[in-house]
Amino acid sequence: MRHLSKITTALGLFAVAATAFAGGPLEGVTEQQATNWHAIIMFCIFVTMTMGITYWAASRTKSTADFYTAGGGITGFQNGLAIAGDYMSAATLLGLTAMVYGKGYDGYIYMLAFFAGWPIILFLMAERLRNLGKFTFSDITAYRLDQGKVRTMAAISSLVVVCFYLIAQMVGAGQLIKLLFGLEYNVAIFAVGILMMVYVTFGGMVATTWVQIIKACMLLAGGTLVMFLAFSQFGFSFQTLVEKATAAHALGPKLMYPGSLLADPVTAISLGLGLMFGTAGLPHILMRFFTVTDAKEARKSVLYASGFVAYFFNVIFLMGLCGILIVGQNPEFFEGGVVGGKLIGGGNMVAMHLAKAVGGDMLLGFLAAVAFATILAVVSGLALAGASAISHDLYARVIMKGQASETKEIRVSKIATICLGFVAIVLGILFEKQNIAFMVGLAFGVAAAANFPVLILSMYWKGLTTRGALFGGYGGLVSAVLFVLFSKSVWVDVLGYKAALFPYTQPALFAMPIAFLFAYIFSKTDSSVRAGKEIEAFDDQYVRAQTGYGAASASNH
Repeated sequence: MRHLSKITTALGLFAVAATAFAGGPLEGVTEQQATNWHAIIMFCIFVTMTMGITYWAASRTKSTADFYTAGGGITGFQNGLAIAGDYMSAATLLGLTAMVYGKGYDGYIYMLAFFAGWPIILFLMAERLRNLGKFTFSDITAYRLDQGKVRTMAAISSLVVVCFYLIAQMVGAGQLIKLLFGLEYNVAIFAVGILMMVYVTFGGMVATTWVQIIKACMLLAGGTLVMFLAFSQFGFSFQTLVEKATAAHALGPKLMYPGSLLADPVTAISLGLGLMFGTAGLPHILMRFFTVTDAKEARKSVLYASGFVAYFFNVIFLMGLCGILIVGQNPEFFEGGVVGGKLIGGGNMVAMHLAKAVGGDMLLGFLAAVAFATILAVVSGLALAGASAISHDLYARVIMKGQASETKEIRVSKIATICLGFVAIVLGILFEKQNIAFMVGLAFGVAAAANFPVLILSMYWKGLTTRGALFGGYGGLVSAVLFVLFSKSVWVDVLGYKAALFPYTQPALFAMPIAFLFAYIFSKTDSSVRAGKEIEAFDDQYVRAQTGYGAASASNH
């Protein structure tokens, strides 16, 4: 039981941390603060800079390969920064700093548990993704299977995941702007939607990647500067910092020990599994491995991303500990000037208050602008992934059966991006009061159940057939959505029924086994001639996955 408890706790820690990463530091509706002109000026500088890059990128985006994958010319270092940018969200900066401020060492375990999950998956998948795919992960799942049916299934599940994830990001953007910039919610939603459309429509993957790289650099630089200035007040002595923090914090010595967590272990495990394997099924993350020149650069990008994320998590930990002393003992940052009361702007504002305490309004404005830029970059990546599923998989491969010209395909991509932009704006306004963490958990749960099983089986299991892939993919997608529909979150809280038909709110623990089981059973029982050919074709796929022989190169991307 003790071991089970530890595992449950670890998954719970992982789940909470990953939720923070995914984009939702803010629960419910936030209070609008006074207009922060420093932040707005900083953000305008960022937008001007990225618009210049978009203009430059537009001149380089001439083919479908340029639009979807930046021509395959991104280096491992650049792609590592971009992946780290996807990983280090506004929620990481705000949510995890607040977690260390409130819970101390538990906050660090959250980061470690979360960090431990994804490199394993990405190291297993990065090389094969690059060698087998070209533009989207559907290229891999449909590699030796029926192109039309499998691509349609993969595109539908991609769009479902993208829409759920977009809701969380847009709502998060609106609430964050009210909190940090002092602007109206709807203004923020329109600003994010319109800017995203401009970045993706004109600059494609080139602009989206560079926006993500710039944002990652700004986040690393801003966090490091705040940490450096704050840590200097304790002589850069970790021992001194910990001694003073434990003496000042309400937890006392327990500040540096792990505590107790989630009450419902089944939900914790289900959410943890969803976030862990959902990361490997998110379309906009998977697309990043097609932007590098070869499998070697794909592996490098994971290595660099791991380094950046690990470094930033340690910066966050030090910021949280410094916040206990610098923010937690200063009445200026508490409502009514009561130390130990409610922080102005809410608990997630620790990082922002710390920035103001050590760097004044300019540093506060800089960090606020970085937080907004972070959401903008993630939304652009999501829109590109959704547009690719529509134009590359559905239009070019399924409807036109590979006969569409590049010009027409890019035009469809741009139209799809604009449509997704308006869909994102409408969803953001409609779901203003929705729980962001719940939406993120749902997006990851659906990705883990619908995308991950078929993707990993197509790369590693010779016996997978078209019939198995379709039943596995649709089975995972439908069961994940139904489990959520029948859960308390929707069945009771939204639809108004008295009791939930499904007792848990997170689907992955139950939907993932269904997807794997369906894929196995319906592949094993498929004795058709086509199934036999598909199984035989695995050997060729295996050679290419291992060697990259025949893989798309940067020159013809």
